[in-house]
Amino acid sequence: MNKLPLIIKREYLAKVRNKSFVIMTFLSPILMVGMILLIAYLTQLNDNEKRVIAVLNDSGYFSNEFIASEATSYVNFKDLTLAEAKDSTLSLGYYGLVYLPSEPNLEQVAQRAFFYSKEAPSSTVLDKLENTITSRLRQERLRELGLSPKEYAEMDRSYNMNIETFDGLQNIKGINEIKAIIGGAFGYLIMMFIIIYGGFVMRSVIEEKTSRIIEVIISSVKPFHLMMGKIIGTSLAGITQFAIWIVSGALLLFIGLTIFDIDPASLTKGGMAPGMEGNTSVDVDAVTQNIQLYAQEIFEIPIFAMLIFFIIYFVLGYLIYSSIYAAIGAAVDNETDTQQFIFPVILPLMLAIYVGFFSVFSNPNGPIAVAFSLFPLTSPIVMLMRLPWGIGEGGVPVWQLISSILILIATFIGIVWVAAKIYRVGILMYGKKPSYKELYKWLKYSS
Repeated sequence: MNKLPLIIKREYLAKVRNKSFVIMTFLSPILMVGMILLIAYLTQLNDNEKRVIAVLNDSGYFSNEFIASEATSYVNFKDLTLAEAKDSTLSLGYYGLVYLPSEPNLEQVAQRAFFYSKEAPSSTVLDKLENTITSRLRQERLRELGLSPKEYAEMDRSYNMNIETFDGLQNIKGINEIKAIIGGAFGYLIMMFIIIYGGFVMRSVIEEKTSRIIEVIISSVKPFHLMMGKIIGTSLAGITQFAIWIVSGALLLFIGLTIFDIDPASLTKGGMAPGMEGNTSVDVDAVTQNIQLYAQEIFEIPIFAMLIFFIIYFVLGYLIYSSIYAAIGAAVDNETDTQQFIFPVILPLMLAIYVGFFSVFSNPNGPIAVAFSLFPLTSPIVMLMRLPWGIGEGGVPVWQLISSILILIATFIGIVWVAAKIYRVGILMYGKKPSYKELYKWLKYSS
């Protein structure tokens, strides 16, 4: 057992001194931050592009319904035929043409109205035009029933439900979606790190096995200690790389946003809170209050606790899966032969992501979410997706969190025992592609 630290040190140093590891450690944050800055820049550029729509209104309606916004402006054509209006729209390079024909009543105008464009129009533009016509139709129908314009304006005013907790704290719409995104990001990171660093262990075992170095190593070290050393050493290298990515990525992102003068809010539809897009008459005080409420809710997400549990679940999940990867590496002679074993391994990880998106986000304390956050092969991902809702009352019950970790530890011990048996036999097997039946036989070999 006293040789285990030496093996861990050897694996750790071999990994962090590897040229590809060093290059990707420092290149990955640059690529990721560059991609984020590019998306933000392109989003800003796209938002600055203003669509110009021509309007040929031959009807006696819609005198001032088409109101310009930041993204769209309208140009009224007069004394033109439809064919002339189409030609003018194309020659001037406008986005499209709204044609409102001359008809005896508004209903018929709406039925025979057309939007002409060179290509299929954006659903955003089309929805806005349809909403404008629908609103005018509704107003006309109510006017015929005796409703005045002032009464219509009062009736058409939108309504927002007031929401509070039972303790009297004000809630806001969209915060669950924000929590879902944060939880999903942590869960996705867990999945990617398990797949990437588990693959490192597998490839390391295959390389040593095919080069016959393993025969020399196990003459002085037990196979179990060698397997554990590889797993722990690679895990520490992964945590080191992740820490460098977080620090350097955050620093580069801050510098990039400052240098290129990019507004981070450009990534969220102009920085408006959910439900405020397209509203041109939003009360500034209400917007400020909403921003403060969103900031307060985000600050109440247990980010520090999530970071701690991220490390715990990453380590435990990685130990479980890397043990399986090590056993696979010992059982085969090359990476091509691993394909029959890899899919069953990554299937629970993929299942956890899908369960998280379709079950956890809609009901974080539902039976499906709870079950998959306790099942050891999916709990590292699903439990992290549930944690943004908090720990304790209203969030993840403490007993579920503790049970999940204890089950992971017990599962790790069990899988290590199984993987060690496969590793011990497979590490010296050459030239034969093992089947599941043969792996089962290896498990029955006595120590």
